[in-house]
Amino acid sequence: MDRPRVTLREMTEDEYRTYVGEVQAAAAQALLATMPEEEAREKAAGGIAHYLPDGVATANHTLVIAENAEGAPVGNAWLGPDPNRAEGSDGAWLYDINVYPHARRHGYGAAILAAVEELAVREGKTRIGLNVVGSNEAAIALYSKSGYAVSSMQMSKPLVP
Repeated sequence: MDRPRVTLREMTEDEYRTYVGEVQAAAAQALLATMPEEEAREKAAGGIAHYLPDGVATANHTLVIAENAEGAPVGNAWLGPDPNRAEGSDGAWLYDINVYPHARRHGYGAAILAAVEELAVREGKTRIGLNVVGSNEAAIALYSKSGYAVSSMQMSKPLVP
């Protein structure tokens, strides 16, 4: 099966407001594995505020909607500077990527990822990094298949008093 093609367009303010709510909920859910619920919600909200203080207008960050050949939205992504590198470096960071539920299992994840990589190259970046939750096997498989390799790893273990 041929990978579908997507077109990226900038996220609107309304789409951004919806996106932020979804990202905060998903981030808090993922953080529950390592911290209490209230702390997870606060950390999720703080991350967005820290990295996107001006929303979609935040300098050096690009929030996009991916549309299929018919122009229907199939996902979104957030690309910005690598937070682990010096300002102005050649490194980009994929802060988030999503395929909408109705579009999953049709190759859109790989298509969105490829389109975001092309965007990073157009922005003069020569390297892209990302984080992935260790239990997200589908994402890990997509990134591995797309040429990504593990560059660092965090691990945790709950302790029983």
